[in-house]
Amino acid sequence: MSEVKISAATRTEFGKGAARRIRREDKVPGVLYGHGSDPLHLTLPGHDLLMALRTPNVLIALDIDGKTNELAIPKSVQRDPLKGFLEHVDLLLVKRGEQVNVEIYVQTEGELAPGGNLLEHVLNALPVQAEATHIPESVTVSVEGLTAGDSILAKDIPLPKGTTLAVEEDTVVLQVLAAQAEEAPEGEEAEGEEAAEA
Repeated sequence: MSEVKISAATRTEFGKGAARRIRREDKVPGVLYGHGSDPLHLTLPGHDLLMALRTPNVLIALDIDGKTNELAIPKSVQRDPLKGFLEHVDLLLVKRGEQVNVEIYVQTEGELAPGGNLLEHVLNALPVQAEATHIPESVTVSVEGLTAGDSILAKDIPLPKGTTLAVEEDTVVLQVLAAQAEEAPEGEEAEGEEAAEA
């Protein structure tokens, strides 16, 4: 995974008022923590951070105040529930060669067996352990020909080299549910009842 370079500045103002001022400048308040060090409060460029976060588990190379370079991955991202803009981000400090626990998206390919059955994602993201600078963005698993009652377990999902499961092997990730019989719309039922009463 390639690194995304972002320039950040340490911040000394805290609270809602300070956060609002930061956001008005198209910047995002954040905290960098990990490795037993004191949390470092940062101000990050809003657009650059938004673009970086489009990549799941992106590796961010932080240039802090033009003095310190650190590697980090996003741990928690808060967005405005209505407008979607970034409100705050927690970043986890990582080192090259270090193993980290993250969640990666599970993508599917192929078609279920005919019959109108439904594929349920029991887990949308799979907990794994990977080297901090080689975190996969996602994994892909085939659902070709699966029928009702079939499931795919964590151990069935092919992982990239150097990535291991961080959940029990028998954890259900995907399962195929039987198609439900369609119910008649309420209006039609009511009309049928009226006709019977007449």
